[in-house]
Amino acid sequence: MNSTARSESVSAGSGTKTAIRDAAVKLFDAKGFEQTSLREVADAVGITKASLYYHYPSKLDLLVAIINPIIEHMRAVTEDIKTVPFGPEGVRTILQRYIRGMLRNRDAGALCVRDTVAILNAMADRYPDLFEFGRQLGDWLAGPDPSPEQKLRASAALHVLEVALLSSEVAPEANEALIETTLLDAATCVLTACGTR
Repeated sequence: MNSTARSESVSAGSGTKTAIRDAAVKLFDAKGFEQTSLREVADAVGITKASLYYHYPSKLDLLVAIINPIIEHMRAVTEDIKTVPFGPEGVRTILQRYIRGMLRNRDAGALCVRDTVAILNAMADRYPDLFEFGRQLGDWLAGPDPSPEQKLRASAALHVLEVALLSSEVAPEANEALIETTLLDAATCVLTACGTR
């Protein structure tokens, strides 16, 4: 196989993997993870079940492929906090990076919120990582030598940003810029107790 044919094959494979993930997200969201069969996913993409198995050996592997980008995004944001100076500008920068990843992955994220039991079972191996990334991010947002109130506010601010995962349902007419600005402002307000001091 020459290099052009090989790169076309890789592109076609990548396109198929993406199409499978996209179809699975829609089906898992509509029917639930447990109730959706791989046959239905294959039919939605227009491929054989054998072809689907070539890309994803099991339904669990497919679910992990859908969820992993969210975990990897949290890992990247957690790594970024080591290079960002703590302060109002740095906090807003980190919050913005966090919410942009939520928006990029909101279809998968919404699935996580709606089908929590299946996701927790599927992600048992990665859950400690997810928990640790969230803890590190919350600790950083709380600031140096934080009070219990600051720790609670940091955790609450992250939960405010996670509303982005359900934004298509909460405000389907809102575009990404509006979602980002509104939730960033709300999270910043939670962190700083704006309006109460």
